[in-house]
Amino acid sequence: MTMNARRMRTGPLARRVRAGVRGWGGVAGMAVVCALAVAFTLLLPLTQSSDGGAGIGGQGVAHGSQTRAEEGPCAKDPAIAKAPEKYTLSPSSADGPTIAAIKAREGKKRKLVVGVDQNSYRWGYRDPNNDKGGNTLEGFDIDLVHRIAQEILGDPNAVQFKAIPTNQRIPAIERGVVDMVVRTMTINCDRLPQVAFSAPYFKTGQQLLAPKSSPIKGYDDEASLAKAKICTAKGSTAFGKLDGDQRAGKLPATTDLSVQVPNQLDCLVQLQLGEVDAVVTDGALAASQAAQDPTVTLKGEPFTTEYYGVAMNLKADDLVRRVNQILADYRKDTANGWQASYDRWLSATLVTASKESEPPAPEYLRKS
Repeated sequence: MTMNARRMRTGPLARRVRAGVRGWGGVAGMAVVCALAVAFTLLLPLTQSSDGGAGIGGQGVAHGSQTRAEEGPCAKDPAIAKAPEKYTLSPSSADGPTIAAIKAREGKKRKLVVGVDQNSYRWGYRDPNNDKGGNTLEGFDIDLVHRIAQEILGDPNAVQFKAIPTNQRIPAIERGVVDMVVRTMTINCDRLPQVAFSAPYFKTGQQLLAPKSSPIKGYDDEASLAKAKICTAKGSTAFGKLDGDQRAGKLPATTDLSVQVPNQLDCLVQLQLGEVDAVVTDGALAASQAAQDPTVTLKGEPFTTEYYGVAMNLKADDLVRRVNQILADYRKDTANGWQASYDRWLSATLVTASKESEPPAPEYLRKS
C-alpha cells in the first residue's frame, strides 16, 4: 500500500482541507483563494506586453531561452559557479536608458511593472481578513517592490503588479511583460544566462514539507523517501535539485517526481488532497505554508543554500545597478527597511533569528 493510500484511509479528506485554510480565515479564506485561482487562470492569458506582443500565458512562451548553465557566466568563472549570487553589477544611483523609459511613461501608465506572487502567505498574498478585504497585495516581497517604486518614481504606490506563475517568471522578463520580478526567485547558474539578478536580499534553503503523521523524516533519510510522491513547481530550483540527485543515485529511483505544478502553492493543495506525500520548496515558503495548515510540518533540515534576488532583463544594466543601490540602503534602514519588513511578515512563521535569513554583505563580481 502506498503512503497516499494509507493517509486517505486514516483521516477524512474534508478535515484536512478545512484545517489547511485556517491561516486564511477558514471557509471564507478558502472561497477567496479559490476565486483568486479561477480569476488568475482566466485572466493571465490575456496579459499583454507593452509592445503588444503575446502575453506570458499565450503563444510565444515555448521559444524562450534554452541557454544552459554551461554556456553562461558560471562556465567561464569558477568563482561565479561556486557563488552565482555574487554575479551582479555594482550599485549606482544614476539613471540610464531603462530607467529613463520607465520615468517617461505618462499618466496612469507611469508605473513600475513588477511580476509577483499573489498567493504566497507572508510573501506576496491577498489577506481576506485585513481591513481592505483582500483587495491589496502585501508581504515581504511586496514591501520591497514599494521601496523600489519609491526610489525610482518617487511614489511607493506607483506599481502595476502582475501575477506571474513560477514557471513563467523568466519568459515574462524576456518578453518585456514586466520590468522586474520580485517573487522569491533563487539566483542560480541556470538562470544567469537568461536574466540579470540584483544582489541577494534573502537567504533560505530547500526543505521538505509533509503531514505531521507522515513517516517521511527528512531529505537525508533516503529510506523514508522510497516510493514517496513529491510535488515541486515547474521551473523551480527544487525540481532541478531532486532530479539531479535522483540521476546521481542520491535519491531513491522509486521516489516519484512526476508531479510538477505551475504555482508552488498548488503543491500544498495537492498535499492537502492526499495526491502527493510531500512537497519540496524553499524553507521560507514551506514555513509559511505550514503556518497556513496546522496538519503539515517541515521535515528535516534544509539541504541547500538559496539566495533570492530581483530578476531583470539582461540588457537593463542601469536598472540592476539602481536596484542594488536601493537594496544596500534598504538593509541599512533599521526603521523602515529589511529588518522591519522581516519582523512584520516573517518572524512569526520562520521562528528563527533574522540573521539566519539575511544574506551576507554583497559582492559585485559582474563587470559589464
